[in-house]
Amino acid sequence: MAGFAACVSAAYAYQREFRDFPGEDQMAPVSAEQLRPSEFVFGRLMYPSGGGGGRFFGRDWRQGGRTNWTNDYPAGDRHLMTALRRLTRIDGRPIEQPINLEDGDDIFNWPFLFAARTTSIDLTGEMAAKLREYLDRGGFFIADDMWGPNEQQAIADTVKQLYPQRELIELPDDAQAFHMLFDLDKRYQILGQWARFNGMRPLDGVSYDPHFKGAFDEKGRMTMAAWFNNDTGDSWEWADDPSYPEKFSALGIRIMLNYVVYAMTH
Repeated sequence: MAGFAACVSAAYAYQREFRDFPGEDQMAPVSAEQLRPSEFVFGRLMYPSGGGGGRFFGRDWRQGGRTNWTNDYPAGDRHLMTALRRLTRIDGRPIEQPINLEDGDDIFNWPFLFAARTTSIDLTGEMAAKLREYLDRGGFFIADDMWGPNEQQAIADTVKQLYPQRELIELPDDAQAFHMLFDLDKRYQILGQWARFNGMRPLDGVSYDPHFKGAFDEKGRMTMAAWFNNDTGDSWEWADDPSYPEKFSALGIRIMLNYVVYAMTH
């Protein structure tokens, strides 16, 4: 037992410290209690966009500040973790962990990664190699909030960059990920808060067909998921706003909790 405790302490010692970046939302200051070691931590992938040499419309992705990776951050992450702690018995940390692939081997301390608006994700060769090793070791990665063929291409290219022989395939209704905690045989499109002002239309105005796709390893384990024509992150971010349709949050939270349990058990 003493040896086990020492190993656990060593693992926490090598984890990158929590960093709070400028994002879309202003939240209350984070307390030490909220950052205590937990069974599950929601990892948010920091990533460069659009081949801009580390910058996105003049903003450095490493500093946050409304670059693509900060979409729905941090309110979406923290609202989701509130739901996870209420609806499951998972010991989840209330606060997310932003994860940068450039931070040495830190990614291997966080077995779950979520990325928002990967419409122009542009990983370097070194980043791709690190992410591939992470997935091969048992990590899990989800990309969300891409609309129409043009926005979906970047994540499809990323899959090919990681694994030339793999591709994203549509998940059938009986896929395990839809039946971990909640049976979600039938799913509908999840619109973002912006839909309240455009007549409840998709972000691109035409993509009414939601898709839930995954990429699998040689043993049949889903290692990557991509949610197209859905704004799942908004369904968490705006879950406490009475003007946002409750049905979107109801499905968005249930979908993610199913995937969290899938990732932790496969």
